[in-house]
Amino acid sequence: MNLKEELKEYRFLQTASELAEEVGVEVYVVGGFIRDLILKKEVEDIDFLIVGDVMKFAQTFAASLGINDIVVFKTFGTAHFNHQGLNLEFVAARKESYKKSSRKPLVSEGTFFDDISRRDFTINTLAVSLSKENFGEVIDHFNGAEDIENKLIRTPLDPKITFDDDPLRILRAFRFASQLNFNVDESIMNAAEEFRDRLEIVSQERKTDEFLKILKSPKPSIGLKLLQTTKVMEVVFPEISQMIGVEQREEYHHKDVFYHTLEVVDNISRKTDNVWLKFAALVHDIAKPRTKKFVEGTGWTFHGHEELGARMMKSIFRRMKLPLSQLDYMEKLIRLHLRPIALVSDHVTDSAIRRLIVTADEDLEDLIILCRADITSKNPEKVDRYLNNYEIVIKKVLEVKEKDKLRAFQSPVSGEVIMQVCNLKPSKKVGEIKTAIEEAILDGLIGNNYDEAYQYLQKIKDQFIEKKTQL
Repeated sequence: MNLKEELKEYRFLQTASELAEEVGVEVYVVGGFIRDLILKKEVEDIDFLIVGDVMKFAQTFAASLGINDIVVFKTFGTAHFNHQGLNLEFVAARKESYKKSSRKPLVSEGTFFDDISRRDFTINTLAVSLSKENFGEVIDHFNGAEDIENKLIRTPLDPKITFDDDPLRILRAFRFASQLNFNVDESIMNAAEEFRDRLEIVSQERKTDEFLKILKSPKPSIGLKLLQTTKVMEVVFPEISQMIGVEQREEYHHKDVFYHTLEVVDNISRKTDNVWLKFAALVHDIAKPRTKKFVEGTGWTFHGHEELGARMMKSIFRRMKLPLSQLDYMEKLIRLHLRPIALVSDHVTDSAIRRLIVTADEDLEDLIILCRADITSKNPEKVDRYLNNYEIVIKKVLEVKEKDKLRAFQSPVSGEVIMQVCNLKPSKKVGEIKTAIEEAILDGLIGNNYDEAYQYLQKIKDQFIEKKTQL
């Protein structure tokens, strides 16, 4: 295989070829760039493998392109700089060995084959020569091109050795499968289950990063199912692993929460790239296993799973080192995910709609996207009926928004005015009065405007001031 024609788009690679001879080194483009070139995917990074003086070549190459901003790590034998929107990374050929207690390799100088052999998966072992004699020729020692064609994730070495050395590669295997919609070789599946406990030596940040990359993929269920099948999910996200299973009691059964959740995550992935909305889809029913109860004559119930699920998030976020800036958003979506469907009835008041608008606030649209994705019935008529119900709710929301202009809801009467009218100093009492005015607006007792809110303040102020006097 020769990729000479495909490389023409990257004219600077011809410059690299000319400089390789001048500096006296062998230069190869390796790894993900070649894989994505074959798959015709957009690339962001190019990795150069240098057999020889990597620093001299990287610095000479940067100078020839007019680039002064080059980052060099002499200790690690690496350098990188940006060019034409691409990140160019330069590494010296090396071989690696590992200690049992760490996934950080002991690095020493190696040959081209040493370097290719240490890579994680065969699809990432492909290299292209930039030498003048064979520019564009693909070097494929581990049949990586064939695995790309067959859509298969394999390791170049025994996966037991690969995962024992660096257990993070277990998650990377499933992440690539999810991103590329590839299958995973059976040997990897077996080794992943056997060495899953080795993930304990990997930092939580790295594990979480790979997990989120699975969620970011076009069809996350591929990676999530692999995690569950190999029992790696028990190590990475035990609360999700506990969601699997269906129980039958008498004529009642409930559908498998884990596989329902996979459908919800895939549904929502067709509508959004927002990884936190995808995460909300993953965890929206996370408390169902803990709230599951069989009620005679009724069947299976999961009362309060939305509230408990929201309360579970804080400890999960801390354990997985997820950004706490997303915690309120996650708690809100879980807590509210059953609310919209309850507002379909003709008897639902504007007050109930107002409360949903104010509670969901700027996340109302995301909430509705989540609710729609949560419809996983195999019955098309049932799906259409539920989707139509959400359209009814959205219509009511828009009507109330237009009527009340609640997009940025807060009491029209400020705390300063309340203090002046009631002769109060800054205190909890001021907040209570302000809340009472807001509640009156939400209940439809008064309009969302200053005049009516001020009149209502005059009406209720004495009862709050009297409470203060009695205390």
